[in-house]
Amino acid sequence: MTNPPQPSLGYAVTVTPSNPDISRPPTEKSLVPPLPSISPTPPRFPPPKLQQDKIASPAMGSPSVPSPANGVKSGSPIPHLSTPPGPPVFTSPVRPAAVPFRSSPASPQPVAFSSGSFLPAASPSHFSNGSVEFQQQVSESTENSMPAGESSYVLFSADKILKQKKQANVLSIGFGALVSPGREISPGPQIIQRDPHRCQTCGAYANIYCNILLSSGQWQCVICGELNGSQREYAAPSKEDLRNFPELSSPYVDYIQTGNKRPGFIPVSDSRLSRPIVLVIDECLDEPHLQHLQSSLHAFVDSLHPSTKLGIILFGRTVSVYDFSEVSIASADVLPGEKSPTQESLKALIYGSGIYLSQIHASIPVAHVIFSSLRPYKLNLPEASRDRCLGTAVEVAVAIIQGPSAEMSRGVVKRSGGNSRIIVCASGPNTYGPGSVPHSFSHPNYAHMEKTAMKWMEHLGQEAHRHNIVVDILCAGTCPLRVPVLQPLAKASGGVLVLHDDFGEAFGVNLQRAATRAAGSHGLLEIRCSDDILITQVIGPGEEAHVDTHETFKNDSSLYIQMLSVEETQSFAVSMETKRDIKSDYLYFQFAIQFSNVYQADIYRVITVRLPTVDSISAYLESVQDEVAAVLIAKKTLLRAKNYADAVDMQTAIDERVKDIALKLGSQVPKSKLYRFPKQLSMLPELLFHLRRGPLLGSIIGHEDERSVLRNLFLNASFDLSLRMVAPRCLMHREKGTFEELPAYDLAMQSDAAVVLDHGTDVFIWLGAELAADEGRSAAALAACRTLAEELTEVRFPAPRILAFKEGSSQARYFVSRLIPAHKDPPYEQEARFPQLCSLTTEQRMKLKSSFLHFDEPSFCEWMRSLKLVPPEPR
Repeated sequence: MTNPPQPSLGYAVTVTPSNPDISRPPTEKSLVPPLPSISPTPPRFPPPKLQQDKIASPAMGSPSVPSPANGVKSGSPIPHLSTPPGPPVFTSPVRPAAVPFRSSPASPQPVAFSSGSFLPAASPSHFSNGSVEFQQQVSESTENSMPAGESSYVLFSADKILKQKKQANVLSIGFGALVSPGREISPGPQIIQRDPHRCQTCGAYANIYCNILLSSGQWQCVICGELNGSQREYAAPSKEDLRNFPELSSPYVDYIQTGNKRPGFIPVSDSRLSRPIVLVIDECLDEPHLQHLQSSLHAFVDSLHPSTKLGIILFGRTVSVYDFSEVSIASADVLPGEKSPTQESLKALIYGSGIYLSQIHASIPVAHVIFSSLRPYKLNLPEASRDRCLGTAVEVAVAIIQGPSAEMSRGVVKRSGGNSRIIVCASGPNTYGPGSVPHSFSHPNYAHMEKTAMKWMEHLGQEAHRHNIVVDILCAGTCPLRVPVLQPLAKASGGVLVLHDDFGEAFGVNLQRAATRAAGSHGLLEIRCSDDILITQVIGPGEEAHVDTHETFKNDSSLYIQMLSVEETQSFAVSMETKRDIKSDYLYFQFAIQFSNVYQADIYRVITVRLPTVDSISAYLESVQDEVAAVLIAKKTLLRAKNYADAVDMQTAIDERVKDIALKLGSQVPKSKLYRFPKQLSMLPELLFHLRRGPLLGSIIGHEDERSVLRNLFLNASFDLSLRMVAPRCLMHREKGTFEELPAYDLAMQSDAAVVLDHGTDVFIWLGAELAADEGRSAAALAACRTLAEELTEVRFPAPRILAFKEGSSQARYFVSRLIPAHKDPPYEQEARFPQLCSLTTEQRMKLKSSFLHFDEPSFCEWMRSLKLVPPEPR
């Protein structure tokens, strides 16, 4: 059965995508010519309460997710748990981090790929309420074409809303929006340097859809319908004159307040980079890992802007805080790690003669000396048994960032531009001092100590967030990390926890991206919508905020969400229902994001969306955006998959959801018990099939800690990354540097081809045996594929691992396991879903068929038939 809608007392809201005519990914052949660069597309409220995933507590530690060293791995990494061994060498072995890292190809390659946009969008229609004296401010051009890029902020699962409550709320598709508050696009939104006009009844902002009384400048709120004054600012001879106001000509605007309200505003780019970054480094590393880490750290500091303030702290049994006052030697003040530092010791440290945060232009020689002076762990102890006082080290880092101003009242402390950062480089669990767990799982009191450690870490993360500090934890190596203990620290502060195989190039790339990815701080998201809509669930990196606006606005029913950080790589999934049958022709949704940007300016970003309502189910289905709907379904599903048993249950829930959609919206096959899936939603079941068998819910990832890390990344991730984590994107290399997008089926594994598979946190390159045998062609194809992989992921955080391998190798399981086994389908179904097969000769078809091994996992068509459904015809 389907997941029933969860009742809530929350408020209602909705948002729409901005590119109205963007189509879904093509299923037929599409050649992609080389282009110079890639342009990435990018909780249920009882009383409105933001849901955040609670950390599961598996009984084992976490191995690391393999890292992308150059896209090609050398040798065989140490096997751990169920993860397959690393891929073979094709060209050069894995190199340690270079200086500096490349986040995009270093030299021109024969191919670069520019993806088509898959972002759906609604075309706002002309609003009219029959009142002749009011003038609606939507121009004809705006009516038919929303500004490009709005979809980067808000994406709806459908561009239309059903009027009948009974029809709208029982659909297993659900209805909702993905909101990306920190997303920056080019060109950006309209800029307004004054206070916004707001409805005095509900607090909504004046917008493009408001009716304006030209003679007096009064405007009618689209949310509550009340009339508001504008101090005659909107009084104008004609509606064309009103288009000079950005908020009346664009569905999204930024109000920027700098001036008197923020004397600390610094209108220069250097302010963006002056935020402190403190590296908290594990010193319990063996020689091979340490060499890679040193190389990554050297590259990291070389990549920083000269004005960036840097601090360096090491932790083992003690905490070493490095002093930058000496220009040629690495010296440190040492604190004990077995307990939290006392106020006296911190005061002595902060008010002493040492310099612990220094701008890179003055401290880079010392930083290099410090990194070069690191030595491998000397005691003969296994990695899991080494003492690491990670919790104490982060406490000291927080105190260092606060500095002497920590004793001043919070109203006096000058805020920095954006969040300060603590980046933890860890190779093992926190086993010493506060927030620690025993070395061994067999400790008689382990379960209780783990719960205590999780609470302590969460409290530390909350304290960091209170001081505007984000804690990212980048882990590497093969030692179990005890992810349930470390995750609350990163999560509560607005940061992330990422696993790597080693401290090589991928780790270094993530160091750089972690340090620069913030869009701002002090974020607050307001959601308002027409009274017919109810918000039932919000999933994302935030928590409910209690903001008292009743004295200002008489009837402010908006939902307020405190964002833990403001990042371009994040999004909120907002699920909604209709409260009653809808009588109006349009519903309105408004999202207002308040935050301080990295230049220390206060931003009020206002996004207003209008969706038409319809009576026709067919018209509604035509407006459904399969990919957005799939991501929303996936986020709601993953929120409930806290362990492997839950994940298996959620696979069944996906089955029931797909069946329910077909039963309610499809049609029965004559003289049969089978049902046809609605043709308008032909992509949706395949996307959900990828979800149920992929790494998020399936058995591709065998260890719960890895799944926990992926789940937390996914629940907060942007639409583009979320979509790729649900369903991989398959691109086959063709001659002359072009790539053809294909369905993610194993039929793509043709021996004379090279294939790139983008699965969000993993990008795989597969070379067919015939191609690999031709050294010249395979080298060119591999170079083109690697360039494409880097282009596709150049702004993605975390940076994915990029793995390459040949057909027939055992490591090819990495690739094969992500593809739908369509070779099991009859030829006519293979050709219907994979028309590229028609270009193969009979001999090539037979050779391709013989290359597949038989196994029990069903194909997509077999899965649909097992649900008593006819597989949908591809569009």
